[in-house]
Amino acid sequence: MIRTQIQLTEEQSMRLRQVARRSGVSTAEVIRRSVDRYLDQQEAVAPGGATRLAMLEVVGKWNSGLSDVSARHDDYLDEAYLPREKS
Repeated sequence: MIRTQIQLTEEQSMRLRQVARRSGVSTAEVIRRSVDRYLDQQEAVAPGGATRLAMLEVVGKWNSGLSDVSARHDDYLDEAYLPREKS
């Protein structure tokens, strides 16, 4: 591990100690976990500002009424995006 020194406000320090005590881990472990969570969130940011997490929130939100979408998704995408022939 690499030792890093940071400065916290008194309130931040107090809150960290409380979380550590409730979780049964050291304050340093709470900070490491917090840094990991923050870095994971930053890595999830996609180009254009949309986040992977925000995109995943819409999964399963709507019902198409179709029971075979997982098997025929390519067919449905073709129908939606390919130009239709005029009759």
